[in-house]
This record gives sequence, C-alpha cells and structure tokens, in this order.
Amino acid sequence: MRSSLAPGVWFLRNFSRDSWFRGFILLLTFFIYTCYHMSRKPISVVKSRLHQNCSELLKPINDSDSLNDTTWCDWAPFDKNNYKELLGAVDNAFLVAYAIGMFISGIFGERLPLRYYLSAGMLLSGLFTSLFGLGYFWNIHMLWYFVLIQICNGLVQTTGWPSVVTCVGNWFGKGKRGLIMGIWNSHTSVGNILGSLIAGVWVNEQWGLSFVVPGIITAAMGVLTFLFLIEYPEDVDCTTPQHHTSDGLDENQDNPEDLGNGPCINKESSLESATRCPKEPRAQPAAISFLGALRIPGVVEFSLCLLFAKLVSYTFLYWLPLYIFNVAHFSAKQAGDLSTLFDVGGIMGGIMAGLISDYTNGRATTCCVMLILAAPMMFLYNYIGQNGITNSIVMLIICGALVNGPYALITTAVSADLGTHQSLKGNAKALSTVTAIIDGTGSIGAALGPLLAGLISPTGWNNVFYMLISADILACLLLCRLVYKELLAWKSSLSRDRGYKEI
Repeated sequence: MRSSLAPGVWFLRNFSRDSWFRGFILLLTFFIYTCYHMSRKPISVVKSRLHQNCSELLKPINDSDSLNDTTWCDWAPFDKNNYKELLGAVDNAFLVAYAIGMFISGIFGERLPLRYYLSAGMLLSGLFTSLFGLGYFWNIHMLWYFVLIQICNGLVQTTGWPSVVTCVGNWFGKGKRGLIMGIWNSHTSVGNILGSLIAGVWVNEQWGLSFVVPGIITAAMGVLTFLFLIEYPEDVDCTTPQHHTSDGLDENQDNPEDLGNGPCINKESSLESATRCPKEPRAQPAAISFLGALRIPGVVEFSLCLLFAKLVSYTFLYWLPLYIFNVAHFSAKQAGDLSTLFDVGGIMGGIMAGLISDYTNGRATTCCVMLILAAPMMFLYNYIGQNGITNSIVMLIICGALVNGPYALITTAVSADLGTHQSLKGNAKALSTVTAIIDGTGSIGAALGPLLAGLISPTGWNNVFYMLISADILACLLLCRLVYKELLAWKSSLSRDRGYKEI
C-alpha cells in the first residue's frame, strides 16, 4: 500500500506551485504595463526632432527649399513659432482622453473578462502608436491627424492600469504588498527607459520608426496576454489570498474564533498567505458603484494627492528631454538617453517607498515625507543640475526617486489596499473601480502638467519648475488628515506595547 505524503512535503509542493503561478502573473503583468508605458514615451524624445535649430545643421544639396528657409529641417505643422503650444496640444489630446476614459474603464474592467479586455486594449494601443509614426512615412503634416491618433490611443490605453492592478490584487494578499508592488511598479520606469532608448535609435533619421517599433512590440504582447493571462487563482486550482478575515478584521489581526476551527487552514498573513478551502459554489458579489467607491475612507484624499503628484511626474515624462536639449544643449538622442536616469531614480523610489510603508504601516506618511523632500530637490536641479554631467546624473536620479516614489505607491499598494478595504467585506470587484478612480483623478493632473508646461515654458523654464514645486506642495498638504490618523495609530500602538511590557 502506497504511503501518503508527509504534511510538510504536501505543503511545500502546493506552496511551490502557488508561488510559481503568482510569480508568473507578476512577471506577465509587469511586461504588459511595461509595453503600455514604452508606447507612450517616444513622443517626448521625438519632440526635439520635430522642431530644431536648422541654422546649426547642414542643408542637403538636393533640398528644394529656399536658402533663406530657417525651418527646412522641421516637421510641419510644428515648424511655426508656436510649436511648443502645438506639441502641448498633442500631449494633451492623449492625456485628456486618458483621464476621461479611465473613469469609464474601471467600470468595464469589473464586468468584462480581463484577458479579453487587456488583449484588445494592447492590440489597439499598438495600432494607434504605429499610426502616429506612419505619419512620417505617409508624409502627413496635418495637426488634426496627430491629435486624433493621440485621442484614440489615450482612450484604449485606459484598459491597462485598472486591469493589471485588479489581476495582481486577485492573486496577492495585503502583507508586504508595498514592497512587492514597489518592485512590480518599476514597469512604469522600465517602460519609459525602453521607450526612450528605442525612440533614440531612429529619432535623428526616420523618426516614424520610433513609434512603429514600440507599437509592434505592444501588439505582440497583447497576443501573449490573450494566450497566457490567468485572471483568478481558482482558474488553475491555486489558493486564494486573504485580504481580510470574514468578520471584517484586518488580516494581521487574529480572530480567536477561527483559530483551529472550520474547514479552512489559516496561515500567517503575507503576500503568499492564502486560505485553501473546498470549492463551493458561491454568489458573485455585485460590482460597486462609483459613489460607493468614493465613500471608502482615504479614496478622495489619495486621488487628489495623485492628481498633483502625477502632474509633476508626467511633466517630467513629456518635457524633460526637450528641457535637457534646450538648456544643456545635448543632441536629441543624448537628451533622450540622459532623461532615462529620471526613470532609474523612479525605480529606486518606488521600491524604497514600498519598503518603508510596509515597515511603518504608514502609506500616507511615506508619501508625504518624499513629497516634502522632492520640492527643494527640483529647485536645486533647475539651478545647478546642468553645471556638469555628474551633477546632472546625480540630481536626475534623486529627483526621479522622490517624485515617482509617492506616485508609484499610491497607484499600486494604496489602490490595492483601498480596493480590498475591510469595509467592502471581501467584495474584490471594487478593486478595478477604486483603481480607476484614483488613477483617473491622477490622470487629470497628468493632462494638466504637460499642458501648463507648454504654455509656461515660453516665459522661461524657471517658471515651469516653480509650477512643479507648487503642485508638489499641494499634493503633500492633501495628505495631512491621513498622516495625522497614522500618527495617532502609531502613538496608540506604542502605548499598548508599553502596557504589555509593564505587565
């Protein structure tokens, strides 16, 4: 007679299988959103190619333009003196469409299969990104074409964020969520870096390929998403994560009535923690309403904070290469490559913010401290950041960490925390709507930032940085109530610890 497996061996075998699937989903969603951001970045690199100082370039012998033509190297309609406003309009077409579409996207994300929703979104995103670049090969010089493509791309790109956060939220519990999601959220910066490097290869020659190549890669990733994405752990007989216990207690609090009782095996709270129960048919929870999501404590404050934090981040995303090109006088490719250091700092900042917030259990306080430090660092970068390549590298990395750290934490761990808040009593369907509300509000700031930069930059880059510093301070102030609540919670926790020691 065959002996049964020892309990420890059985646990390790099943634990290993669950961990493998969780790691696979984390990696797949990482690549998915890397592609989304990669396809957004080329426009910031190509801007400096669409309008150049033609007097510094050697005019081709066979060029039919007049010898006195000072815009022969520019791409119409961006060859006029108001080119910054026109480029700002192209940016804003994408970002306004993205902000509006994000509020609707979360509602669809709750009601449609994520695999189909994400796959269709990536295929369409790849198509519209490529169409922007094909304007070069088709010799299109009409502003409405580029604006229309950006509007369509902005709408289809809203399929990405609520879907990947919901998928990761389905697979992972709350413990150590800040650290894991901080690492996972580096897909934003990795996508920006890849987009800059790929665009930089062709920006000085056939700039259309700077869009076509990322578009093809994004569409190909959409096909892989359709083939391999697994929405729920139950679909492959994996254990489901514990977000909260059944009576609404936070998962890191013990429920004495459940210990050792009932048919489920409760393990220690962590990202890998799960409850294995016999499969039983259960009614699916109803999707939460928009107003219901707004009533979740902290959603409004973090949403408004993200509006200003994303305003700062996206202004750097869309205008940093042009700022470096104009102020430091690098070539278009060198400016694009140097701007990737901001995203390298963003990776570090996201991981650091997640790690600190997990250790302190203070998401709002972590964001607030980083925002406070970001303001003087942006001021210093504008004044001394271009005084040498070493200064520029160091300041870009530090600014990237402090600007993108809070943005990364709010859009990942905070969104997932609020989307699985104990007041929802286990209704995981709220996660997509909460994520869409937070990121959609942030996207309003993402649209405002580049628009304001385009309007203010003709008056001087100093004024652009003053605008960014003001937005950073406002983001910090909006978290004051939540920071106060966290400080009270820490004080209460310390008092309890002292009480136990005295006993």
